[in-house]
Amino acid sequence: MPPSRMELTSPTYFAKLRIQTVQNYALFCVQAVANLLQKPFYFTDMVRQADAIGVGSLPIVVLTGFFTGAVLALQASNTLERFGSLSLVGQLVSTSMVRELGPVLTSLMVAGRNSSGMASELGSMVVTEQIDAMRALGTDPMKKLVTPRVAATVFMLFFLAIVSDLVGLAGGGIVARVLLHLDWRQYWSYAWQTLVFQDVFMGLVKPVLFGFIIATIGCFYGMNARGGTQGVGRATTQAMVASSVIILVLDFFVTRLLMAVLSYR
Repeated sequence: MPPSRMELTSPTYFAKLRIQTVQNYALFCVQAVANLLQKPFYFTDMVRQADAIGVGSLPIVVLTGFFTGAVLALQASNTLERFGSLSLVGQLVSTSMVRELGPVLTSLMVAGRNSSGMASELGSMVVTEQIDAMRALGTDPMKKLVTPRVAATVFMLFFLAIVSDLVGLAGGGIVARVLLHLDWRQYWSYAWQTLVFQDVFMGLVKPVLFGFIIATIGCFYGMNARGGTQGVGRATTQAMVASSVIILVLDFFVTRLLMAVLSYR
């Protein structure tokens, strides 16, 4: 068997492949959403996926949120102390966690755990011809495998982001009380009073969008895996990288859009 060589392709052909991939992904997303309105609904599969995605991701989300809030309070204290505003640590932690860090870091953790898992699971079913067997039995793989994962991820990531925010605030509060010697009630009072509708709305919209990206990217690469076990591994890596990058890019544009729509200042 001759050694593998890297194939060279023209820029035009490369661009066409990328455009075709985006087009196929868009059609994939439309079909996944449309299946929510058509019977059968496979509610049991949705509950099973919600348990695997939400409850399974809870430990890593709690751990990430807690230490993110703790480090944020610790780093902010160094700057705020220079201006004699150490008591405002609660405000900084609450706005940063609720508006940005909570949703984004939670989504990245879930993407690393579940997007790659979906790609691996579905890719294995593709290469072992289980998907073809489902079609032969009259079952739509999109409705049975993809749509429940998309619905469960969107639903559970919404609540995982809320848990991450609360745990992050608690982590910041512990640092403020134990290391910075601030009053516990004062910390929570500032953290609660500084939040406005725009902050909470922005922090709750992002997990819904990010959850949709995580599930559809993972399922898309899994359903299009080719080339045996190597193809499954390649799809798993691509799903994790693509979902993480899209989350970070989309976060910027969503933040900018919501700031403009809500006249955020």
